[in-house]
Amino acid sequence: MKPPSLPLLLLLLHLSATISAAPSLSPTPSPTISPIPPHKPSSSSSPLDPKQLKALESLNIPTVKDPCNHRPTTKSTSSSVVTCDTSSPFRLVTSISFTNCSTDLSISTTALRALSPSLTSLSFLNCPSLSPPPRLPDSLHSFSAVSSFLRHRNGLSGVFLARLVNLTDLTVSSVPVSTSGLFVILGNMHKIVSLTISHANLSGNIPKSFHSNLTFIDLSDNLIKGSIPTSITLLSNLKSLNLSKNSISGDIPDSIGDLISLKNLSLSSNKLSGPIPDSISSIPELTHLDLSGNQLNGTVPRFISKMKYLTHLNLANNAFHGVLPFNASFIKNLEVFKIGGNSDLCYNHSVLSSKMKLGIAQCDKHGLPLSPPPQKEDSNSDYDYGNEDDTSEKKKEEHHGPNKVVLGVAIGLSSLVFLIIFMILLAKWCG
Repeated sequence: MKPPSLPLLLLLLHLSATISAAPSLSPTPSPTISPIPPHKPSSSSSPLDPKQLKALESLNIPTVKDPCNHRPTTKSTSSSVVTCDTSSPFRLVTSISFTNCSTDLSISTTALRALSPSLTSLSFLNCPSLSPPPRLPDSLHSFSAVSSFLRHRNGLSGVFLARLVNLTDLTVSSVPVSTSGLFVILGNMHKIVSLTISHANLSGNIPKSFHSNLTFIDLSDNLIKGSIPTSITLLSNLKSLNLSKNSISGDIPDSIGDLISLKNLSLSSNKLSGPIPDSISSIPELTHLDLSGNQLNGTVPRFISKMKYLTHLNLANNAFHGVLPFNASFIKNLEVFKIGGNSDLCYNHSVLSSKMKLGIAQCDKHGLPLSPPPQKEDSNSDYDYGNEDDTSEKKKEEHHGPNKVVLGVAIGLSSLVFLIIFMILLAKWCG
């Protein structure tokens, strides 16, 4: 057998080298998925204080992940939101908000003590079956309870709230509050800025003194009686005052105009009497004025139409008389205007149209109502120009009915007289 020629040998060597250099055809192994490591705080943030972490666990707050960054899912009915600071070596809890609390939640004093003094804000929304803890941390600057603690026999006591001496913001709404008076709660709250105790069965009188830091007061829908003390008009920083739906009586104090920062004044549904004080014209940026549902009398002040920031005006269901001093331009610039339910008040038909449905009668030439006014207006409704039916049209229709009957009778009588005269003339002609 002949040995392979040199060219053939070179070709075989070239093919061998090519095959050895080719990539392997063996299957590529699939990439391995490493397990997700448990949550650890990022290198830029410190871990949460161990004692406070344990306290959160006792409050049924999830701590598997960082509770400070936890936000409830839309599917969960009960939820809690925790906010923490960025201190080192351990972060601390600064606020907790509970919503739609579960029936097995219990707020222990031990847990709250572990969260103090860093916990400055605590709120409960729609936690009716929850019982309040014996005591809240003194470190709180903000406390809110809305539709909560309803199964507790006395709701929240005045003494319970009065211990929160460092509060700047207190909100209690739709929660019973048992106390002999508001002064018990506010006595030592020297830092209070915003105060809301509404729909809480709060009784007694308005305190004769307030802390000067207050900018917001809402005591609506309670059982408060007595008069409005002049002390409340010393709050030069007050922006909103809501005393509606109580049993407050007497006059609106003349010094109400000293509240130069006021934007919202609501005194509706009380037993206030007397005229609207002229001093209200001194409140430069008043936007919301609601005096409805009282026994206020006198004429409607003309200066109201000069209040350029006013957008909401409700004077319905009082005892005002005289001619309404507003023109159509002023009324149409208001978002809400209600004046119905004032039986002795009327409008000038040459200035205002009946199509505006103001809920008051048109004036005669003596400035008196031409016809009985409509029934009392719903001062709580939310649309413009009152809540009255178009009674003027109904009156016209009722007025037209009797006129047609009279006209028919007159035509009948005229025909009968004509017939008698015709018969007499006919008898004479025939005779």
